[in-house]
Amino acid sequence: MGLIVHHLGVFGGGLRVSAEISASTFALAAVLGAVLTVCRLSPVPLLRIVSRLYVAVLRSVPLLVLLTLFVFGLPEVGIVYPLQWTAVTAMGLYWAAFFCEVLRAGVRAVPRGQVEAARALGLGFGQTMRLVVLPQAARSVIQPAASLLIAVTLSSSLAAAVGVTQELTGQADLLNQKYAQPMVSFGAAAVLYVAITLCVGRLAGYLDRRLEVAR
Repeated sequence: MGLIVHHLGVFGGGLRVSAEISASTFALAAVLGAVLTVCRLSPVPLLRIVSRLYVAVLRSVPLLVLLTLFVFGLPEVGIVYPLQWTAVTAMGLYWAAFFCEVLRAGVRAVPRGQVEAARALGLGFGQTMRLVVLPQAARSVIQPAASLLIAVTLSSSLAAAVGVTQELTGQADLLNQKYAQPMVSFGAAAVLYVAITLCVGRLAGYLDRRLEVAR
């Protein structure tokens, strides 16, 4: 217990970096996932094929393998930028494939009459998606998106495996190497991950209830 008390700043700093990685990854995945969803539903065959292939390939690659390819492969071709953001980019591209499927399921839940009404008003495909379909789909994917955010947050610990030691798991590992107390170091990290998960779950439940009332 003394280890935790004397290193609260270390755990706090690790938690902050993990939150930064998770939020940035989720934001990137959400934007790219929305683009992929629009492409999957596009009347243009090439866009549908490319987006379908992207989702199929990225969902078939282990995240740690993708992280390793980005962290150690990009410098080999002359692309170098901060390690943390390399990890964020790799994870964002990976989780975008899953976000696409979540959002696509939400789009499928939108009544077809809404789309037909939009077309009757003269809206094109892009306007229909942006003004009618996606806003309604977003309301129905609150819980699945929250589950995805939890998965993103937990997977951020893999960044430590490719050298991002500033995040929570990396800091716990450094403390364990220094003091040889794995139960305490990683136990504290586990408690913080549980706290994050519970907070995300409660926030998702609150938003879901508010949107349900609005509907």
